[in-house]
Amino acid sequence: MPLISERDRKTIQEEFQALVEPVKLVMFTQELECQFCRETRQIVEELAGLSDKIIAEVYNFATDKEAVEAYKIDKIPAIAIVRAGASPKDYGIRYYGIPSGYEFSSLIEDIVMVSRGDSGLSQRTRQEVARIDKPVHIQVFVTPTCPYCPMAVRLAHQLALESDFITADMVEAIEFPHLANKYQVMGVPRTVINEDYHIEGAVPEPVLLERVLQAVEAQKIQA
Repeated sequence: MPLISERDRKTIQEEFQALVEPVKLVMFTQELECQFCRETRQIVEELAGLSDKIIAEVYNFATDKEAVEAYKIDKIPAIAIVRAGASPKDYGIRYYGIPSGYEFSSLIEDIVMVSRGDSGLSQRTRQEVARIDKPVHIQVFVTPTCPYCPMAVRLAHQLALESDFITADMVEAIEFPHLANKYQVMGVPRTVINEDYHIEGAVPEPVLLERVLQAVEAQKIQA
């Protein structure tokens, strides 16, 4: 039984008309599939069926070690959104956990963004991000029923597309309770930057940018 309704399929196909470069949805599962692994794989495969510019690649987390290492995957289900075609690129955009509920819209928007290769960020943000020369890891904890979470996820992923030094993960808090406990996730969205910097709620672009720059400066001071 399809997970994407016929009405949604038509809407998504219209959005996919904006695709420019091919996009790979690289999904990681395992033979004895984890909770929501099967559903996540089905979403990826159904989306790939809606456009000839979307390619689904499915890897076994337990046995496909080379792919796991190449994409730096440490938990499943996982999706990496990668630009394919003549100029392939992995921007470090990741989904950990099923992109369902409100987060499904983030996935669609990210596919279009990666295909077009344009973050859509303001000129000021682009200029500031271009000066980042230290690794930044952003984790955005979400739940499928949170209407504000997609805004936080999208902004983190926009930053990842803009900088080779930034990687950004959506992490579904319910599926990874050990991480939710580790980072003291009491409400969502909660954004964690390089372990030590946190943001509660969905914040505007300048606010997240400021926290990211603080995390970069802290690395320079520690060095």
